[in-house]
This record gives sequence, structure tokens and C-alpha cells, in this order.
Amino acid sequence: MLVGHLAVALGTKTAEPRVPLGAAVAAAFGLDLLWPILLLLGVETVRVHPGDTAFTNLAFDSYPWSHSLLFATVWSGLAMFVSRRLYGSWRIGAILGGLVLSHWVLDFITHRPDLPLWPAGPAVGAGLWNSIAGTLLVEGTLFGAGVWLYYRSSTARDQTGRLALAALVAIIGIVWVTQPWSPPPPSAAAVAWGALILWLLPPWARWIEAHRRSTNVPVHHA
Repeated sequence: MLVGHLAVALGTKTAEPRVPLGAAVAAAFGLDLLWPILLLLGVETVRVHPGDTAFTNLAFDSYPWSHSLLFATVWSGLAMFVSRRLYGSWRIGAILGGLVLSHWVLDFITHRPDLPLWPAGPAVGAGLWNSIAGTLLVEGTLFGAGVWLYYRSSTARDQTGRLALAALVAIIGIVWVTQPWSPPPPSAAAVAWGALILWLLPPWARWIEAHRRSTNVPVHHA
């Protein structure tokens, strides 16, 4: 759920303005940031399979260390602990840890039953990607809500603040909405290398935030 993960990161700024946008994006995409590294190391596997679902040409054959519920919970707890130490706030730590876990929840909604509950455990998934119309409706609504919430809770300091955000929303939106009609990747290796581009999103989000200011009044918590 590409746009869904971005949506929850953007929406987080409404709930807690002190959460850095770059950190929120990194947390929301955290499992997918880890995934291509494990693919390249040969620890996890993916297969190009045209028509695997109506919305994607990829078969996620094995990704227990990045995308099982058990390890998503482990990575969530680790993110919470590190964030608490880094930002000095249990609230921020809990939010960022929750964003990591939200990735698995959103993937559960979209994926066919290929998400393991634990390594070698049963696989689950609600299968929204089996319907293009359903995917566009559900993910598109979530994406629109997240973008709207972020626009409502922040204002641009300069032209960069406007254009950098608009470019991110446009590029992610176009990549997402054209996915069902795009040609399949040439190989699993190409998928892994291509997925590394997601590592550009956290610094991009940080760049956006440097040129915008929050219009929310932060509530201070320990």
C-alpha cells in the first residue's frame, strides 16, 4: 500500500506536530526499507508473476523477517525504544513505533494471503489488491485524507515548501495509480534494486518539513 503508508505518515503530523516528518515517513515505510536489503542478501525472496493479483505483478514468496506480524512487532518495539531515546518522549516513541506496525496492518488489507504471522507460520491477507476498483477507492481515499490532513496542519514557508510537497504527492500518486497497467519488472533483482529508491522518501520528507511550518499548537508530553 504505497500511498497508504505515506498517508498515515502525513496524517501523524496532525496528531503530534513534534514528530519529525522524515522520521514518520521512515517508520511508516520501515518494513519496505528493510525488505530490498534482505532480498539482495538472499534472505527473502520475491518473484515476478504477472497477474498475481489484479493490482500487482509480484508474488511475495518469502519475507518473514521484514513482513511477518511477529517481526513487524519486533521492529515496532525497536523503533519505539530508539525514538524514545532520540527524541526524549515516550509519546513520540509510541507514535513512531505504531507507524512501523501500521505498515503490516495496511499490507494485510491489500495483500492476498502471503503475510506470515511468524516465520514458517500461517499466511494471511484480506486481498484488496484482487480488485482494482476497490484498491483505487480504499487506498485513494486514505491517501487523499492523509494529504489533506497534512496540508491543513502546515503551511509553506516558501516556494520550495509548496513545490517539494506537491512533487512528492504527484510522483507517489502516479506510480501508484498506474501500477496495474505498468509492464512487469524484468527480474526479481530489478525489483530489489528498484525498491531501494524508497530510501529517498525520508530525506525528501525532511526537506519538505524544513520549508513548511506547523499550524498546530503542540501538546507537550513526556
